Amino acid sequence: MIRRFLTYFFVAVIAGLLLAITQLDLWETGRQPSDALELVIGGPLVEPVGRIWIDTDAACGTAPRTDPDDCFAIVWLASRGFDITGISTTFGNAAGSVVEKIVETLVQEMTQHHLSDIPVWKGHAEPLLSGTTSTEPGVTALRAALERGPLTILALGPLTNIAAALDGRRDLQRRVTRIVAVMGHRPGHLFHPTEGKGSGALFGHGPIFRDLNFSADSDAASRVLGMNLPVTLIPYDAASSIMITRPDLERFAERGAIFASLTEKARDWLKFWNDDVGLPGFYPFDWVASAYLANPRLFDCAQTKTWIAQEWTFWLIPHRSLLAGTPPAGGDTGFDIIYCPQAAPATHDYLLFLEKPK
Repeated sequence: MIRRFLTYFFVAVIAGLLLAITQLDLWETGRQPSDALELVIGGPLVEPVGRIWIDTDAACGTAPRTDPDDCFAIVWLASRGFDITGISTTFGNAAGSVVEKIVETLVQEMTQHHLSDIPVWKGHAEPLLSGTTSTEPGVTALRAALERGPLTILALGPLTNIAAALDGRRDLQRRVTRIVAVMGHRPGHLFHPTEGKGSGALFGHGPIFRDLNFSADSDAASRVLGMNLPVTLIPYDAASSIMITRPDLERFAERGAIFASLTEKARDWLKFWNDDVGLPGFYPFDWVASAYLANPRLFDCAQTKTWIAQEWTFWLIPHRSLLAGTPPAGGDTGFDIIYCPQAAPATHDYLLFLEKPK
């Protein structure tokens, strides 16, 4: 029995490698052909953000391969004077207890440097089963904030807290101005940042990322999307045209102590991208999503559908994916969303406070 299993396994591996070699362009870029999106330059008009709630899985430099983007997003929005009503913590880039400490420390540091004193509440540290009543402080606080008035929710991690707060609460769902979530991709897109451009190993194919915010709690994402709320997805592609390099960080640090502190938290992440990915900088995933809140006209977006389907990494490993575009005929009809895969080149300077787009 074991011998038969091993035989099937090695046959599958060899078949996959042969397929990869015969489709080298797909291997290098991680992109399979898909239907074209009807992008609107500057994106469809959306409601002004108003009050903002941030749900985050901030890891912010706790390990060399943990991105600092959440912390950049939070500080960047606060420094531009946006009304951040509260922050709830979740899991993903780090364990929930780690995220809670990181965000509390960050907000304390922001307060010391005369930025907003934003309330922080502990949210879920793992997925929550549908139908389970949540009593986590972050979920309770989000509900209370919605009861006081409309909110735009910036979801930088899995949608666990958001689903828990809104499940069965149509009254609160109607108070959601928009959810901006960092997740989703086009069919057949495998995330590996070199995409034929860097010095990654094995025919230009470097480290592989996953759609973490979706895959960490795909059930919560499905429940939130099923509520038919205004949703914008800011995917991997939106950030992949923006690169933050060492000179960028040094320039950013010159703005003051809080910005210098963020830069220090990003050094190991930058080194990982330099050494392992083989690129001169990193893509600022969650930071780019904060730019959408501040200026959605920087993004080219499509009013389209998203649906959940099974895909195969390297044609071998099955996983659930949140896809955007036209759902296949006869399958899931999908959910209406705005999908923003392109950020204008000016976004780079906008993030670094170098230029304010017109």
